[in-house]
Amino acid sequence: MVTHVSVGLLGLGTVGSGVVRMIEGNREELQHRVGCPVFIEKILVQNVEKERLVSINNEWLTQHPEDVLQNPNIHVVIEVMGGIELAREYISLALQNKKHVITANKDLMALHGAELLQLAHENECDLFYEASVAGGIPIIRSLVDGLASDRITKMMGIVNGTTNYILTKMDKQQRNYEEVLKEAQDLGYAEADPTSDVEGIDAARKMAILSTLGFSMHIHLDDVKVSGISKVTQEDLEYARQFGYTLKLIGNAKKDNGKVEISVEPTLLPDSHPLASVHNEYNAVYVYGESVGETMFFGPGAGQLPTATSVVSDLVAVVKNMRLGVNGKSVIAPQFDKQLKQPNEIDGKFFYRLYIKDEAGAFSAITSLFALHDISLEKLIQSPVDHKGVAEVVIVTHGTNKHQDNQVYSLLRDSEVVQEIKSHYRVEGA
Repeated sequence: MVTHVSVGLLGLGTVGSGVVRMIEGNREELQHRVGCPVFIEKILVQNVEKERLVSINNEWLTQHPEDVLQNPNIHVVIEVMGGIELAREYISLALQNKKHVITANKDLMALHGAELLQLAHENECDLFYEASVAGGIPIIRSLVDGLASDRITKMMGIVNGTTNYILTKMDKQQRNYEEVLKEAQDLGYAEADPTSDVEGIDAARKMAILSTLGFSMHIHLDDVKVSGISKVTQEDLEYARQFGYTLKLIGNAKKDNGKVEISVEPTLLPDSHPLASVHNEYNAVYVYGESVGETMFFGPGAGQLPTATSVVSDLVAVVKNMRLGVNGKSVIAPQFDKQLKQPNEIDGKFFYRLYIKDEAGAFSAITSLFALHDISLEKLIQSPVDHKGVAEVVIVTHGTNKHQDNQVYSLLRDSEVVQEIKSHYRVEGA
């Protein structure tokens, strides 16, 4: 019988401090929920003398990894240090030493999750990672447990708070990208090097994790088609508003007839779509199941206590498994072989903003390129711009497929009447 559980932490930054605060501040509630006391035993830090954001017992602190990873008194290791290779090494050692592991590390799980989960299974240990995808939103547990009886056909969502904050401020306050990015950095929503967020890499890692779980097949980061928001302009947002759309960075995962498509890209959503009303740093994931229909999970996608809430929820699950004697039994190998859709199997509508020569026949030449590939036009605006001899054409197509869209894009790029393709985005149906 488990009489108590001792925890070791790897890292004591923003999330780690939140985890300590929740374990210590909610001690009685935790004990009531899991049936035994939960204690912090050791915390690995780089500098034991550093001033902390949370009240701690200095005897917990260590600069030696073995004090956590090889400590016979520690049952559960919580990794909140970040990074990939060192975290991978430490988690592997913890599992080999028969310690259960909880991580908030999306980068690690997207790249090496399959091997680490297999290692956990071999050592009869739990490896949980709820906080790795959407901060305080319990999306992983919902997919694995709550929707386990259903067949998931589509997941789409806003899974990066930084880009959602930037696009919200650009749209609602008519401000440019560079200005809002600087504000996001000053507020701590964006890193000094924001590339991972603004170019869609962070969201792609999260979509790889969700797709692996939701579709029960190994999805690698390289399987996700990615583009970011750094080239989004006020003109794009203005035309989106005129057409009744909101522009968001959307992670999209869809399964049809055993084949999947996974992408992260700026997408025009109808203003009536639930995700269109998700603003600022908030995240939301829309899940379609054959039986349940449509569900949406909404909440803070980052932050100290929201993320710590998911970490400690995983801790509760680990302790309950310990008391039931079922640790390491939840890992299930993917059921299906990976089959990715080809471009001609990916349906969608598309938005184009073009600069073309303002001359007779130019507009007709543009529309004929779409007609050549059987793409009809749903919405269209043409207007002159300040540049002499240049007109701006903005188009939303009717439904087509990605292969046809690629063909038209190439023709437009090479056309003598097109000076520049300013923007090209996917459009989600209502």
